[in-house]
Amino acid sequence: MADEKLHFGTCTLCEAMCGIEVKYSGEKVLSIKGDKNDPFSKGYICPKATALQDLYEDPDRLRQPVERTANGWQEISWPEAFDKVAEGIQKLQKKYGANALGIYLGNPNVHNMGSMLTTKHLLTSLKSRSRFSATSIDQLPHHIVCMHLFGHMLRIPVPDVNRTQHMLIIGGNPLASNGSIMTAPNMRQKIKDIKARNGKVVVIDPRRTETAELSSEHHFIRPATDVLLLLAMLNEIYAQGFDKLNNRAATLAPEIAQIERFAKGFTAESVAGITGISATEIKRLVKEYCEADSAVMYGRMGVSVQEFGLLCQYLIMVMNIVTGRLDEVGGLMFPNPAVDLVNNTGPGYLAKRFTRVKKLPDFNGDYPVVAMADEMLVEGEGQVKGFINVAGNPVLSTPNGDKLDKALAQLEFMVSVDPMINETSRHAHIILPPVSPLERDHYDLTFNGFAVHNTAKYAPALFAKKANEKHDWEITLELAKRLNKNAPMATKIERWLTKVLGPKFLLGQGLKRGPYPQVNLKTLKKNPHGIDLGPLQSMLPQGLKHKDNKIHLNVDFYQADLERVKEMMKQYNDSQILLIGRRHVRSNNSWMHNSQRLVKGKSRCTLMLHPETAKQQGIENGQSVNVTSKVGSVTIEAEITDELMPGVVSIPHGFGHGRKGIKQKVAQANAGVSVNDLTDDSLIDSLSGNAAVNGVPVRLAIASVQAAS
Repeated sequence: MADEKLHFGTCTLCEAMCGIEVKYSGEKVLSIKGDKNDPFSKGYICPKATALQDLYEDPDRLRQPVERTANGWQEISWPEAFDKVAEGIQKLQKKYGANALGIYLGNPNVHNMGSMLTTKHLLTSLKSRSRFSATSIDQLPHHIVCMHLFGHMLRIPVPDVNRTQHMLIIGGNPLASNGSIMTAPNMRQKIKDIKARNGKVVVIDPRRTETAELSSEHHFIRPATDVLLLLAMLNEIYAQGFDKLNNRAATLAPEIAQIERFAKGFTAESVAGITGISATEIKRLVKEYCEADSAVMYGRMGVSVQEFGLLCQYLIMVMNIVTGRLDEVGGLMFPNPAVDLVNNTGPGYLAKRFTRVKKLPDFNGDYPVVAMADEMLVEGEGQVKGFINVAGNPVLSTPNGDKLDKALAQLEFMVSVDPMINETSRHAHIILPPVSPLERDHYDLTFNGFAVHNTAKYAPALFAKKANEKHDWEITLELAKRLNKNAPMATKIERWLTKVLGPKFLLGQGLKRGPYPQVNLKTLKKNPHGIDLGPLQSMLPQGLKHKDNKIHLNVDFYQADLERVKEMMKQYNDSQILLIGRRHVRSNNSWMHNSQRLVKGKSRCTLMLHPETAKQQGIENGQSVNVTSKVGSVTIEAEITDELMPGVVSIPHGFGHGRKGIKQKVAQANAGVSVNDLTDDSLIDSLSGNAAVNGVPVRLAIASVQAAS
C-alpha cells in the first residue's frame, strides 16, 4: 500500500516490555513485528504481541457503555452511564456505609500508564476500605519481604541474568512468562547465553517446564514443600562453610548472625523424603551454587502461591545475602528506572486492618482476595453489598471462583471497567469500556522497576480513539469528579491538568524527579525505540529506604512461622494427589483467549498427569476425568505425560469460558475449565494472607459418561 507507515511501541500484554514495529495503513494494522532497534528486547517478541491487533479489532469489544436490563444489555451514553454509576454508588454507600462498596483491581492495571497514574483518584473518591487486588494471588510475598528488608515494597532486586554464571530457578517458568518480577524478554536466549559461557541453569519444579527442558538440570519437587528444601539449603550453606558474612550486603544487616540458627535442625536428610529430592542432591545443589563465580537464586509463582509463600521468598532473599549474591554483578541486583516509584510512593505496610470474616491482614490497603466472596456473602455490619471491578476477571483468577460467581450475582449494585462482557463483568449493572492498548500512550511505570537492564521508552498511541470512546483514565477522572466534589484544591488542579494534557503530563513530572537528568519526555519522543540506560549497578546502601540505611531481616517475624512448618512435616500425607497450575507463552490469564491466533491448534486446557498416576487411577490418554477438590469439581481431558512427577496433576490458569452470559465468541469456542473452581479459598499463607493455589489436594475419577459406555 502506498500509505503504509511504521509505528514503534511497546507490547503491554506481559511483563517483558518488548519493543514492537507496527506496520499500518489508515486505521488498519498490517503487521506487528519485533523492533530490532529497541535496546531492551532487541527485536524479540513472543506470539502474544500479534494479538494487540486482535484486541483492537475484536468485534466483541465494547465501545460504548452498556447497562444490564430485563431485555439484555443495552447501550447507553457516557453521560448517562457516569450519572447512573455515581448515583448507584452514592445510594449504596449512604444506605450501608462507605465500606459496603468493594473494589477489585486486576493485573492489567499495572500494564497501563493511564490506570497507574490516575487510579488513586478513584480509590480516594470511593472512601472504602473494602479494597482487593490481584497482588494477593501473585507477588504479595515479594512486596512484604522487600518492605521488611529494604524499606519499600517496590525495592525488589532481580536476577542479573545477563551476567550470571549460575542461576537457580525455583517454581518459575520464565520461558513461558518472559520473566515475572524479572522483566526479561527472550529468556530462551538468555539461558542459552548462560550455558554458552560455561555457566549453569538449574530448575526445581514439580513439572518439567519449557524452562526446565532448556536448563542444565531439572529436579522434581513435591508441590508446596519448597519451604523445606529452602530451609535445608540454608542449613547446608552454614554446614558446608559457604556463608560469607563479610560481604557488602550482609554487613548492612545487623541481625545477620541470627540466620545461622534460623534453619537449625532442617537437615537435607530430614526433608528429602517429603520434598522428593535426595539429601545428596540437596548438598550438591548448595555446593555448586556457592562455588560459582557469580550466582543468583530466583523463586517465583510456584513458591509464592502456596501455604508458605512468604517464608519461601524470605529464605531465597536471605540465601542470596549470606552467600554474597545480593547487589553484586551476576547476582540479585536492583533496577534503577527513570521514573522512580520507590522515592515517590509510600513504603507499604502490613496488617493495619483485618477482614471482617476471616480476620486476614491487609497489605498497603488491599485485603487478600481469598476474603472477597465471604465479605459479600456473610451477613452483618460491614457486609459488601456493591462492587466496582477495574480490569479484572476474579471469577476465573481467584480461588473458589464458583463461590465468588454466586456472591457477585446477589450484589445490589456492580460496575465493571472492562472492554468485554466476561465471566465477572456479566454480573455488572453497568460496564464502562476503555479503549484498546493500541489507542493509548504507554510508558512502563511498573516493569522498568523489575527490568534486568535499565532502559526508558515512551510510546504514543498508534490510533486516536473515536469521539464516542473513553480512555481508562478519563473514566477514572470522571467518576472521581462526580463522587468527590469536595476534594482538596490541589487534587482538583491535578485532575484538571491530567484531563486536559493526558497522563503523559504526570509522566513528565515523574521523569523530572528521576535519577537521569538527561531523560525527559522530549528526549523520549525523539528516541522512539527507547534509550539505553545501562546494565544494573550496585545500589547499596544508598538504595535502602530504612532511615538507618540498614537491611532489616525481621528474624523474629519469620522465625515464628517455623512452628507451622514443623506441624506440616508431622502431618504430611504423601498419598494425596496435588494440583498445580501452569502457564503458556500464548496466554496471560483469561484476557488472551478471545484471540483466535493465540488459542488455535490443539487444546491447551488439559489435565496433565504422569503415566504412573494415570495407571493407578485407571485413566487413559484423552479420557474425560472428573477432578474434585474440597470446594468444587470440573471435567477435563487427560493428557498423560512424564513432564509431571507422579502424584501431581496440572490444569492451566485462565480458562473456564463456558459460563452463561459471556460475550466472547472465540473464548467460548475454546472454553476449557477454570482451575480456580478447584482452588480453595481457605488454603492461605497465614503469614501474608496470600492465596495458596499450588498444592491443592484433589481426587480423580473417570467421567461417568465414559465409564457407562
